[in-house]
Amino acid sequence: MRNRMIAGNWKMNETFSEGVVLAEGLAKELEGGTGSVDVVVCPPAVDLKGVSEVIDQKGAPFALGAQNVYWEEKGAYTGETAPSMLTSVGATYCIIGHSERRGYFGETDEDVNRKAKALMAHGIVPISCCGESLEVREAGRQVEFVVDQIKKDTAGLTIDDSAKYVVAYEPIWAIGTGKTATADDAQEVCGAIRRTLAEVFGQETADGIRILYGGSAKPDNVAGFLEREDVDGALVGGASLKADSFAAMVKAAM
Repeated sequence: MRNRMIAGNWKMNETFSEGVVLAEGLAKELEGGTGSVDVVVCPPAVDLKGVSEVIDQKGAPFALGAQNVYWEEKGAYTGETAPSMLTSVGATYCIIGHSERRGYFGETDEDVNRKAKALMAHGIVPISCCGESLEVREAGRQVEFVVDQIKKDTAGLTIDDSAKYVVAYEPIWAIGTGKTATADDAQEVCGAIRRTLAEVFGQETADGIRILYGGSAKPDNVAGFLEREDVDGALVGGASLKADSFAAMVKAAM
């Protein structure tokens, strides 16, 4: 049985002090617990320490995640963050391969694969993103496109514990646009992702890997996605910047 997961991607929002306030608000909203739902908050790098301290001080029922990582241990890589640096501030999850990283910064599937291997070597769970553009969707190639991403992103990975790897399906055309894939759209691709994971890792492992939906997920539509067999939660953008909205999504998943 896969535990559901609701992960919040704050993107490039919230200063250090604002991040602390938001984390404190979320801790209060969720002080009754989250049941069997795993909750992850992914703030900007400069906010990681502050949110980590809120989690420790408040006993908050959510884990800390980063938004990016570099695959080298240390060295002359100005502006990058190593896996050990994330571990040192309490991060146990990290988003990789987000379409904004791929689109704005030219990241490739090979980069995503290297990052996944580096994170897993340090005990950090990758939340590995995939998804198609509107052009690919309109051509009816969404399944083919995403399956190819999954195969490249997981090449050479070893997964001993299915809980230690998460996939997030985010159709690019639905991220921050107000457009949302239907629950059936999400299930079509998420089902194909799970079948591909079974080909790569075996059915038992694939059955345990969480697959999240992202792309304008909100409190009023998340329940519909969660009804689908292969959708195990959500990677939330804008709605994660308000404690009450994000908490409502967590509660909808409980």
